[in-house]
Amino acid sequence: MNGIEYLLSNINNINGIGTKTANLLKKKNINTIFDLLWNLPRDFIDRRHICKINELEVGKVQTLKILVKKYNFPRIRNLPNKVICEDQTGKIDCVFFNSYEGYIRKILPLNHEITISGKINFFNKRYQIVNPTHISTDENSIKKIHSKYSLSEGLNEKKYLKIINEVLKNLPDLDEWLSKDILKRFNNISWKNSIIKLHEPMNLNKKGDFLNRLIFDEILSNFLISSSIRRKIKKIKKIKKKFDNQPLNFVKKKINFKLTNDQLKAIDEINSDLKSDMKMFRLLQGDVGSGKTIVSLISCLNVIQSKFQSVFMAPTEILAKQHFQLAEKLFHKRIKVKLLTGKTENKEKKNIQKDLINGKIDLLIGTHSLFQEKIKYKNLGLIIIDEQHKFGVKQRKKLSDKAGKNCDVLVMSATPIPRTMIMTVYGDMDTSIIKSKPKDRKEIKTYSKNEKNLNQIIEFVKKQIHYGNQIFWVCPLIEESKKVDHQSSVKRYELLKKIFTNKVGLLHGGVEKFEKDKILNNFLNKKIDIIVSTTVIEVGIDFPNANVIVIENANKFGLSQLHQLRGRVGRGSKESFCILMFKSNLSDNAKKRINILKSSNDGFKISEEDMKLRGYGDLLGFKQSGIKNFRLADPILNEDLFLLAEKEIKRIEANKENLEKYFSLLKLYDRADILNDIA
Repeated sequence: MNGIEYLLSNINNINGIGTKTANLLKKKNINTIFDLLWNLPRDFIDRRHICKINELEVGKVQTLKILVKKYNFPRIRNLPNKVICEDQTGKIDCVFFNSYEGYIRKILPLNHEITISGKINFFNKRYQIVNPTHISTDENSIKKIHSKYSLSEGLNEKKYLKIINEVLKNLPDLDEWLSKDILKRFNNISWKNSIIKLHEPMNLNKKGDFLNRLIFDEILSNFLISSSIRRKIKKIKKIKKKFDNQPLNFVKKKINFKLTNDQLKAIDEINSDLKSDMKMFRLLQGDVGSGKTIVSLISCLNVIQSKFQSVFMAPTEILAKQHFQLAEKLFHKRIKVKLLTGKTENKEKKNIQKDLINGKIDLLIGTHSLFQEKIKYKNLGLIIIDEQHKFGVKQRKKLSDKAGKNCDVLVMSATPIPRTMIMTVYGDMDTSIIKSKPKDRKEIKTYSKNEKNLNQIIEFVKKQIHYGNQIFWVCPLIEESKKVDHQSSVKRYELLKKIFTNKVGLLHGGVEKFEKDKILNNFLNKKIDIIVSTTVIEVGIDFPNANVIVIENANKFGLSQLHQLRGRVGRGSKESFCILMFKSNLSDNAKKRINILKSSNDGFKISEEDMKLRGYGDLLGFKQSGIKNFRLADPILNEDLFLLAEKEIKRIEANKENLEKYFSLLKLYDRADILNDIA
């Protein structure tokens, strides 16, 4: 068994681990020897100092040398056995549950001086140690400092320390995967020695070369996979798309606003990819309302001019329908556009299937239905995936493969994230970013109001409805909770319904899809003026008359989520408002979040502040991205190592290095399965 095989082997292979212990470890998701290495110390215990009995501190683990004086073995079952011990300063009881008399006599012989260690208690006016963890006649075998681990119930500390020490003692020397220059930055410390140092008690919460090297390994393994996918896609030779500026000029004349410099730059980058003989695999990232959709539709028109078909996949039916209506309006009679969703009738579906294969449909817009087995394309040249940041690396790659070698892929995301996050989550793709917003789009004015001023907010809402405007009212919970003092959407709906009769709708996760679409359509068609909602408001849908959003308990949301919610209004040219309601006695952190949001409409700046305040794992939409699989690396705290890894990946790509050298690293960090998929 080589080193990698040993590390990835079942924990049952460790000496001293039986079925019972293995099952206890598996409860903590420790299935392999490598998993065991990542159950990191959470504290340490120092047993080096020998205390006198009169120096003991209750509740602490302490070491003392005692003389065994007397046994107390009760004849009544279930009562503990007790051994009375002493030193020159006092007495202490060693109490044993579930230990046999013979065993106790053996480890604590009468009139012998013994060194013991354990947690000190005080009972019946006397110190006691219950089930001492360490007992020996050799004090040097106990007088040590060792790491303390989080353990499953039923697994004792002494047993676990024996297991982890056995593994650390047998750690293999792996062939080095880091380049000499990179290794020099970490003072040439090996992976093996870094792991050993990680588990040493005196290194708890310490930083150093050992930790940085392991963090870098994690980041590099992530980037290597992204690089492999990029390289593989770049090798795919496709038919170049051939088009001129006619589609862009046509759209410019049809729209009533001027494209921003960021939009034009993104169009140029996408066009360059489309016209090359290498397959496009690109992320189009932009803040809420920055105009990504129009850029993507121009790309569709370019591809259609090249005699290819395009598809546009949205996450929901209502958003797909809105994209379809925009495309119909924009491309009226110029190209053939169709809509396909789960609600499309069977007869229409069959007609779409037939027209697609015959090349009579240029642009198909819809939901996941676009990639059902029955849907076949004559000459698919571009896939656009809207708001699919929940797609992982493997899913994106599979979709790209399924689309065929001549089909380019554009993924759109409206979640602004800092650069280190883009490198990690979307590292397999080239990136275009739209930061600026159209000039006619007014900034959303953001105010904070104490919930005591609810009547003032309602009066403001009445005025806005009088002017023909519409309102989103967001609450954190569906129903009242006695434990959490948040305003529920149901309760707020009941109150507003009394004030604004028949003009209020309620949306939450429990509302059936059909009913939800009906409410959103009623809102879109101005049949209702207010939607009371949890955070299920659809991302990206344009409600041009919605110019006010009220967010209750705003201090309970993250900055990125508040910014996304705020982006549901201000989609038209009207002055728009976001009102953040809060309770009294806000924490300093909550005050910071509210003040940042009030002072900025820049989603990228807000996401950076959000990461600093809340941590990368809580950023909106990225809990399922795979980034949470990092054991040590943090895009905020380790930005320098992320940038170093990016530089190293560029060097590896420029030198066209063979990835075999890194296969051990990829296997260890659970990425070999992805590598096999893309090989």
